[in-house]
Amino acid sequence: MTPLLDVRHLVKDFPAGTGLFGRGGSVRAVDDVSFAIDAGETFGLVGESGSGKTTTGRCVLRLVEPTSGDIRFKEMDIRALSARDLRHARRHLQIVFQDPYSALNPRMRVGDIVEEPLIIHRMGSREERRSRVAELFTLVGLDPADARRLPREFSGGQRQRIGVARAIALNPSFVVCDEPVSALDVSVQAQVVNLLLDLQQRLGLTYLFIAHDLRLVRQVCTRVAVMYRGRLVEIAPTERLFTEPAHPYTKALLSAMPTLLPGQKLERIPYDASSFQALPLKGVASGHFAAV
Repeated sequence: MTPLLDVRHLVKDFPAGTGLFGRGGSVRAVDDVSFAIDAGETFGLVGESGSGKTTTGRCVLRLVEPTSGDIRFKEMDIRALSARDLRHARRHLQIVFQDPYSALNPRMRVGDIVEEPLIIHRMGSREERRSRVAELFTLVGLDPADARRLPREFSGGQRQRIGVARAIALNPSFVVCDEPVSALDVSVQAQVVNLLLDLQQRLGLTYLFIAHDLRLVRQVCTRVAVMYRGRLVEIAPTERLFTEPAHPYTKALLSAMPTLLPGQKLERIPYDASSFQALPLKGVASGHFAAV
């Protein structure tokens, strides 16, 4: 079966500024990353802060321009698209940002924020767009009557629901969820996660789910990729990754998970960063690949 999204040898370099003698340098944030996501899947991408997770997600959507590599969505070569064609493609490729406080324009009414993608893509009359906004508010569990309010009048969880409504306004098939609950109170995280899972079932969505909460990833993802220093070090079906990790970094990462059982102590497995080698992924079991 042809994957919905196929990423091959993705690289992203950022300029590191001018050196002491006028020589510029670069930092490689994403280094030869390859993965594929099937339609209807929730593909998890985990790793510590600075590992390149968010940059990878944004490169896939070309919110950040990749340095090299191939990105194919259905039959489209995303990197080869013109600005006009890329705008059309973004009807099918959307993102839910991490911070619901900075992701919404504080000067716009939330109904206008959700309607904006429909205006940009010239979809429907004004009345049809307003009807669609009301439908979206209801779909994400908000009152359509609140559409005229400003973002500051909503809680963090409500703002993230508004961000989700904006992301699904154009009926996309693929959504990057960039740590969608990490900025929220624990009390509302589960509500937003359940909303995302419900929308996936109802709308047939496919997710690239970027997160650092390993317990959440285990709950919602079908497969998981582990990222370290800009490279993928392991990809496996979720349960296999958590029960039979192959890469030393994955083992160390999983050993740091907090336990929910009183009195239980998990043995921490240290990882020697100096031992890291940029090795290619190889198969260690069916559907399980690791850089070992």
